[in-house]
Amino acid sequence: MNADRQGDVSIIASKPRGRKLNRIADPVLARGEITGHAHRIIEGKVRLYNMASGVLYLRVLSEFAKLYHEEHEDVILPKGDYEVRRQREFDPLAGRRGEVRYGMD
Repeated sequence: MNADRQGDVSIIASKPRGRKLNRIADPVLARGEITGHAHRIIEGKVRLYNMASGVLYLRVLSEFAKLYHEEHEDVILPKGDYEVRRQREFDPLAGRRGEVRYGMD
């Protein structure tokens, strides 16, 4: 498995599973809830898709794309298809049974 990581975002080489892909115009993979910083593509031609299940897929159309975030090193992604995953964490003190939420940047 070919995978990269930038903070709480993992990018895994993977073909999209399913047929219903909704294209997202803004190439932002994740936004920080606390800092407002974003994991975003700043170089290269890409398409970002959201499936009905909430899974994000990134398609790099150019030879490479550069993933940028203010607090992490840049990640260079070669041409191909990727599944984008965000780190989740469990807060046992939230609500009666706790809650699972995305990691806060």
